[in-house]
Amino acid sequence: MHAITIREPGGPDVLEWSDGVRDPEPGPGEVLVDVAATAVNRADLLQRQGLYPPPPGASDVLGLECSGTVAALGEGVTGWQVGDEVCALLAGGGYGERVVVPAAQLLPVPGGVDLVTAASLPEVACTVWSNVVMLARLSAGETLLVHGGAGGIGTHAIQVGKALGARVAVTAGSDERLARCRELGADIAVNYRTQDFVAEVGAADVVLDNMGASYLARNVDVLAPDGRLAIIGMQGGVKGELNIGKLLAKRGAITGTGLRSRPVDGPNGKGAIVAAVREHLWPLVASGQVKPIVHEVLPIRRAADAHRALEDGKDVFGKLVLAF
Repeated sequence: MHAITIREPGGPDVLEWSDGVRDPEPGPGEVLVDVAATAVNRADLLQRQGLYPPPPGASDVLGLECSGTVAALGEGVTGWQVGDEVCALLAGGGYGERVVVPAAQLLPVPGGVDLVTAASLPEVACTVWSNVVMLARLSAGETLLVHGGAGGIGTHAIQVGKALGARVAVTAGSDERLARCRELGADIAVNYRTQDFVAEVGAADVVLDNMGASYLARNVDVLAPDGRLAIIGMQGGVKGELNIGKLLAKRGAITGTGLRSRPVDGPNGKGAIVAAVREHLWPLVASGQVKPIVHEVLPIRRAADAHRALEDGKDVFGKLVLAF
């Protein structure tokens, strides 16, 4: 099959459209998908640079999500048929023409969403739902603070928070991007270049953080009593200083999670997260309360251009999709 491969670790120019990549074959409990589209995530940029290798047993082809059509079923798979239109959470392989997916990580294309656009949903949906709802237990009437509100996860989290009845605050780097966040439902919009989010937000019951070390102290400052800080990224570094006394006084909780390396099975596995997304979040997408936000759809051969755009980040709002 054809796939985008990495010639050597480096910048976007190392991405190549290659033929002769071995076709994957579904094993027991797996499904083979003909890929229609995939989406670009920051983890892809790190893997391209040699900084984020795939977990053992996963494809070394980039791509943590995809949409497409079921091409074959592995032994023991039920509930799916050849020809079904699906989207999927992956540990790798989305930048290839075909990919094998554990059946538990497969989702139907939600109502009202076309097949290509559906590729933008699995990673953000599973990340937001598992962290904001399953782990941090966001409730109606609480305040959710979303850092990186203009990104793929941020634009999704704003809508999920509003659909659940929360007051949503966001940070972003320009007034234009903040205005678009308000259009999605954000109640408080903070320009992190010119404003202090602690002063502007006051107190947040749940904080969804993609920055890590550089925001740690202020994230603890902004927590409400019994607040929950969910760290999902390290764009601001990996080591920070924590005032434990302040955290204890607020009865606060800090969690750090990732999706890619989780097992498929178990109460905290990817299968359980995907099942919860299908049951609770997919109806919100089908009803239009939560919409996929796609900045641009590019041909898969322009994967390098998509990586450059996401690395620059200034003009991208939502997800970048690569279509086959």
